[in-house]
Amino acid sequence: MVERLDCAVIGAGVVGLAVARALARDGRDVVVLEAADAIGTETSSRNSEVIHAGIYYATGSLKARLCVAGKAMLYAYCAERGLGHARCGKLIVATSGDQTDELAALKRQADANGVHDLAALTPAEVARLEPEVRCVAALHSPSTGIVDSHGLMLALQGDAEERGAMLAFAAPVERGIADGGRVRLVVGGAAPMELDCALAVNCAGLHAPGLARRIGGIPAASIPPAHLARGCYFTLTGRSPFARLVYPMPEPGGLGVHITLDLAGQARFGPDVEWIDRIDYAVDSRRAERFYASIRRYWPGLPDGALQPGYSGIRPKISGPGEPARDFVIAGPEAHGVPGWIALYGIESPGLTSSLAIGAAVARIAAAA
Repeated sequence: MVERLDCAVIGAGVVGLAVARALARDGRDVVVLEAADAIGTETSSRNSEVIHAGIYYATGSLKARLCVAGKAMLYAYCAERGLGHARCGKLIVATSGDQTDELAALKRQADANGVHDLAALTPAEVARLEPEVRCVAALHSPSTGIVDSHGLMLALQGDAEERGAMLAFAAPVERGIADGGRVRLVVGGAAPMELDCALAVNCAGLHAPGLARRIGGIPAASIPPAHLARGCYFTLTGRSPFARLVYPMPEPGGLGVHITLDLAGQARFGPDVEWIDRIDYAVDSRRAERFYASIRRYWPGLPDGALQPGYSGIRPKISGPGEPARDFVIAGPEAHGVPGWIALYGIESPGLTSSLAIGAAVARIAAAA
């Protein structure tokens, strides 16, 4: 038996939940299909939990626009809902003279993106803020912060359910077909079903390109390749000497091994970048050697033996090693020509920060379709 419904959102990470919330707030009947048995079990719970300012991304890109808009929306939402967060700020540090031009370019990029609160600091000014940090120059970003990502997801889930959305766990979408303006999905798990949807939104994160390839009628040219970049984190034993996040200059594939804090003040370091060919969250303790070398460029006082393996996350990239970083892809019928299908690809950082703005963008596409 095939069940007809209005909207299916595939994936219950922070972006899928934000999309479900936005669609439900627009009066749509929404079912969220999640392959796992809980919300946010992959990328959404395996990251730095940073609220990004919007500094690094190409001007006019979705990453830049949705990060800046999403940051404001997220801070307001956290305040409204009493969610754990802190506007702690961060330092971006240049540790050698040949990085100062790159640091200045980041300041110009931030200004172009509408982030006008960055301040250039001298080494003496940095030392007053973070005595343990050593650098030749730095930028201070006061609007960078941290958030309790699980608390955020629970709030988004609650908002969506309050507007009538339903979540189905252990409900993997196995295949489907887009035809006649609707999308039929075959859902597996313990209670298999077939759903005939007026709208299906692919928010499957790491699995989004693979899922799209199993939906008949989706043009292959509209589906980007999937690349997996694992990032490992190590935690600091003992008390952290830092009150802010500390970032080195960006590196290919990521933002460098940086110091982040949780809401209890515990410090963790990461992520690094390791290109892999399958989903594997193992943390190799031997990678700590590289972490010590990277961190001591800006924190020379890091004691031996202070790093312990923490956890890892995997970035859902759509560009591979050595390739220019690609923008977020939020593709509706206007982009691929398939009514009833909206696909999100490459929603890596700053996806958490941008989640509410991404939800609003999907809702606009759905309303116009």
